[in-house]
Amino acid sequence: MPTTKQMETQNHSMVSEFILLGLIDFHELQLCLFLFFSIIYVVTVLGNLMIIFVVKLDPQLHSPMYFLLANLSFIDMSLASFATPKMICNLISEYKAISYKGCMAQMFFLHLLGGSEMMLLVAMAIDRFIAICKPLHYKNIMNHHVCIGLALFSWTTGFVHTMSQMVFTVTLPFCGPNVVDSFFCDLPRVIRLACTDTYILELLVIAFSGLLALFCFTFLFISYSIILITVQRRSSTRSSKALSTLSAHITVVVLFFGPCIFIYIWPFSKISIDKILSVFYTIFTPLLNPIIYTFRNKDMRKAIRKIKKKHVSPRSTF
Repeated sequence: MPTTKQMETQNHSMVSEFILLGLIDFHELQLCLFLFFSIIYVVTVLGNLMIIFVVKLDPQLHSPMYFLLANLSFIDMSLASFATPKMICNLISEYKAISYKGCMAQMFFLHLLGGSEMMLLVAMAIDRFIAICKPLHYKNIMNHHVCIGLALFSWTTGFVHTMSQMVFTVTLPFCGPNVVDSFFCDLPRVIRLACTDTYILELLVIAFSGLLALFCFTFLFISYSIILITVQRRSSTRSSKALSTLSAHITVVVLFFGPCIFIYIWPFSKISIDKILSVFYTIFTPLLNPIIYTFRNKDMRKAIRKIKKKHVSPRSTF
């Protein structure tokens, strides 16, 4: 027999949509932000697509490092797309609502893509570690099957990570408040709207996400420390090229994990800085990654010039 509290909960109409408060309340700035983020989003998608196509078209880039880089660009493009288009539309919309299923989908894809990117960054660190510390065995170790396996493992980790969060979230009863103080359905904020005690679930969300981020960040820190020490012991042209590549990798790691760690150290903070960090994490990091890898990578710049010369330059008709 259901208890009185359960019957009262069932009598309430279940939430069919959530209201997203967005970034700011100033209507005067919303049009400017609409134009700004629209440009940023288009540039992000085009930049990451460019990396994917350049890696695909240039045979010189058919190597494990660039295969993983193309996968990173695909994840970044997807990470920028799970919530940004909705946020852009809401900036010029009076009714800033998202359906229940749309909200669950946003949270699912955020943790799927976030977990996958963390493990892909680990895979890229493993690739650089073997290339620099075990150069004679690199081609034998990092063969095609291993690269495919690392990419699949990254996606599998992301799927397991998001399912560990969502399997509890989708069963929560939402029958009252439906206002989310963010520009997307942020998991910690959404579960607090449930018509039940979510303290244990809030701790589990922090624990699952925190442990994955801590493991990946610790592994990356140790790996790149060993690689940097190994590179500094060598004095050659190859070492300077390796340092240039490593600096790009390390910059991307810092840009990704910085906001991520802050958000989950203070996940229920009422300070608006967490909104700014969420924007950086979901919009600007996917934009900066192709910029970093394009401008700091000579092989990528050379491949772009080669493809541009071959496919874009005007051909003589005589």
